[in-house]
Amino acid sequence: MPEFMLKYADAKGAIHQQVAEADTERELRDRMTQQGFLVYSVKPRGEIAAKLGGRRKKLNLEKFLIFNQQFLTLVRAGLPILKCLDLLGDRLTDAKLGKYVKAVRGEVKNGALLSEAFSRQRVFPPIYVTSVMAGEKSGALGEVLERYISYQKMALAVRKKIVLSLIYPSVLIVLVMALILFMVTYVVPNFAQLYESLQADLPVVTQWLLAFGTAAKKYVVVGILAVFGGIIAFRLWMQTETGASALEKFQMKLPVLGDIWTKHQVAQFARVLSTLLQGGIPLVQALETAGDSMGARVLRSALEKARKLVREGQPLSSSLNSTGVFPGLAIDMMEVGESTGALPAMLSSVAEFFEEDVNTRLTAAMSLVEPAIMLFMGGFVAFVLVALYLPIFSLSETMR
Repeated sequence: MPEFMLKYADAKGAIHQQVAEADTERELRDRMTQQGFLVYSVKPRGEIAAKLGGRRKKLNLEKFLIFNQQFLTLVRAGLPILKCLDLLGDRLTDAKLGKYVKAVRGEVKNGALLSEAFSRQRVFPPIYVTSVMAGEKSGALGEVLERYISYQKMALAVRKKIVLSLIYPSVLIVLVMALILFMVTYVVPNFAQLYESLQADLPVVTQWLLAFGTAAKKYVVVGILAVFGGIIAFRLWMQTETGASALEKFQMKLPVLGDIWTKHQVAQFARVLSTLLQGGIPLVQALETAGDSMGARVLRSALEKARKLVREGQPLSSSLNSTGVFPGLAIDMMEVGESTGALPAMLSSVAEFFEEDVNTRLTAAMSLVEPAIMLFMGGFVAFVLVALYLPIFSLSETMR
C-alpha cells in the first residue's frame, strides 16, 4: 500500500507529521477529516524524498501578483477553478509561471485540492498556499485572495522603496572605487616614472604613495581576481547555516543599520501573520507559515521557539518577548491586541508603524552616506595631490 507524508492538526491545535498508508491521497484526507483532524498536506513519501535538499525556486512576484488579480476576477465572475486555471495558464506573459499554473491545473483535474496542488510545485510562497487552504476550508476563496493581493502589494511597495533608497549610494560608491583604482594604478605610477627620471629627493609620504601605486599597478589583475574570489567564497559561506546566522547576528549589532534591518524583518512578520489570521488560519499554524516565509534564519529560529510556547498555552506577546529578538514596542502593541481581541488588526498596525519607521530611518541614513562618501573622496584626492605635487614645489625652489 502506498505511503504518504501526512501533516495535520488535532483539536488542541498541535501540529503533527507522520507517515500513513492509504490507497489514495483522497482516501487518507477523508479518513483524517472524519476523525476530526485539520489536514494541512498529504504528499507521497517518494516525492518528499526526491525533493529533499532541493532549493525552492523563485517566482517573479510582480507577475505573480498580476496572476492573482486575474485569478480573483475570474473566481468572482463565477467560473469554475479548472476553467480559471485553464484560461490563465494559456495567457500568462511569464512562461515560467504559466508552466506551474498548468501543472496546478493538472493536479486539480486529477482530484487534488487547489492548495495542495500549489504546494506540490514547491515554488509558490508558503503564505499563499496556506491562505488558499484557508479559503477552501471557509468557502471564501475570493476574500482570501483579496487579502493576499493587498498584502503582496504592500510588501512590494516597501521593497521598492528600500531598493530605490539604496540605488544612488551604491552607484556613488562604485564610481568612487573606480576613481580610486584609476588614480592608484595609472596616475601614481606615471608620477613615479617622472620622479625616477629626475632622481629627485622625495618626501617620505610621496615615497610611500609611489611604492604603493607601483605595486598596485603590477598586481592589479591579481588583486581584482582575489577580490572576486573573496566575494564568491563569501557568498558560498553565506549560503551555509553557520555563515548566514553569523552574518545576521552581525547585521543586528550594527549601530544604525542593525536596528533598521531588525525592524524591517519584524514588520514583514507582522504583515504576514496578520494576513494569515484574517484569513482564518489558527495561530499556531499561522506562526509556522510566517516563520517559513521569513528569509532571516535568526527570526525563523525565534518564531519556532515562540510557536512551541504558544502551543503550550502561552500568549503570543510573552512568547515572542522570550526570544529577545522583537522590539519592546512591538511586544506591547501585540499584548494590547490580544487583550482586546483584535490581534490581526493590531498586527497590521505594527507592520505599518515599523514600515514607516524603517522608511524614515533609511532615508535619514542614506542622506548621510553621500556627504560621507564625498568627504572621504575629497580627503583621498587631496592627500594624493599633495603627496604627488609636493616634490615639484621642492624642485622649483631648488631651481630658483
